[in-house]
Amino acid sequence: MLMASGANYGVKRTLPHMLGVASGFTLMVVLVGLGIMQLFDAFPITYTVLKVLSVTYLLYLAYKIATSSKAAQGKSATAKPMTFLQAVMFQWVNPKAWTMALTAISVYAPSKSVAAVVMVAGVFGAVNLPCISGWTVLGQKIQSFLTNNNRLRVFNFTMAGLLVTSLYPIFL
Repeated sequence: MLMASGANYGVKRTLPHMLGVASGFTLMVVLVGLGIMQLFDAFPITYTVLKVLSVTYLLYLAYKIATSSKAAQGKSATAKPMTFLQAVMFQWVNPKAWTMALTAISVYAPSKSVAAVVMVAGVFGAVNLPCISGWTVLGQKIQSFLTNNNRLRVFNFTMAGLLVTSLYPIFL
């Protein structure tokens, strides 16, 4: 998603999206470590609800990416990347974020002490931003290649297809 945003809007306009992903994921790791999983253990149906919400939202985002057009490259005042708050909130329906947060706490902070949880969240947050920045920069770098409307359409369909394909493990 960040690569598509970088390609369509550039790094500068995608910065709030990037910061929202990093902040939202770090917050998620902290809250998972401090006990949010007890909710899932007490009410197993929440796993299914989260899965349905996640898949539905990701399919919607794939549709939005696939139908992005040349206007999304900054030619339209209404076209814009995900905001900071939208990116923070997106983490809560992002199955990959949940998987990473649950695994991070289980493996690196099994005691779930506040100090261990904060340390794990801090490390993951510090590593997250440079990694996602790379995807955004790569997207911006290929922006000049995407000046042709047909190439942009193929790129957006490919990014949407990859997003949909990433849902496959959810159904295993």
